Amino acid sequence: MTRFRYYVASSLDGYIADRENAIDWLTAFGFAEFTPDYERFIVEVGAIVMGASTYEFILGEGPDAYTYEVPAWVLTHRDLPRVRGRDVRFHAGDVASVIDDVAAAAGDRDVWLVGGGDVVAQFARLGRLDELIVTIMPVVLGGGAPLLPVDSDLRLRLTARHDFPSGAVGLRYDVVR
Repeated sequence: MTRFRYYVASSLDGYIADRENAIDWLTAFGFAEFTPDYERFIVEVGAIVMGASTYEFILGEGPDAYTYEVPAWVLTHRDLPRVRGRDVRFHAGDVASVIDDVAAAAGDRDVWLVGGGDVVAQFARLGRLDELIVTIMPVVLGGGAPLLPVDSDLRLRLTARHDFPSGAVGLRYDVVR
């Protein structure tokens, strides 16, 4: 069964981007120590959902930055550029109206809810967030884009933990229904 999984990095105080919506604080850690975990995760992904800001960030990294080979949905009300040769779909309606299409496209694999937190919160409100995989980075931002701005309790059960040499901690939680 397809799972909807939020795989993300966060500051210790719960932000995925700083007050300027930037992630320089995250990229400063580099990627080498996190790559093996990412590679284990991404092979299980059959579809992706992200918000417009996340999509624009990826595009801003350069012409070859968008490397995802699975279907992706970008939730937006704006006209955004397409990536040649990639299956990127834009959706301006209610998240509930696209969930079945996303799950069908994922097939027997999972859906990566990339973010931002507001996008993932919509899935959580609908009871369609199954797993939270968060790497807590050893930095405090004091404000910015919240990890998961839900409007009610979301109960989680820790299923795995991984300590990284940088002091980051990878935590994996199942959502308790």
